[in-house]
Amino acid sequence: MALTREFRNTVTARAERDPRFREALFAEALNAYFAGDTAVGKAILRDLVNATIGFEELALTLKKPSKSLHRMLGPGGNPSTDNFFSILNALQKKARVRLRVTAKAS
Repeated sequence: MALTREFRNTVTARAERDPRFREALFAEALNAYFAGDTAVGKAILRDLVNATIGFEELALTLKKPSKSLHRMLGPGGNPSTDNFFSILNALQKKARVRLRVTAKAS
């Protein structure tokens, strides 16, 4: 299901004003990846890119074409490990979020 422009604007506005929301988006994206749901992880990362850095600025930062980044985070995309972590690093800086992984025994 395609997101409406109004929803995207709502996510962007919230991300701009609420650091905890940015953290939550990041956490949800990575938790989806860790759970094996890469489609959801990529969708949330796309929302985070759109709400923070934007694909054009991300492209300049990573020295990659914007179109390639759109494809990587698109439904059929499969970014390489280098590209994936480069995207995460750029998002951390722009969103002012620092990620760290902790493990818990279940």
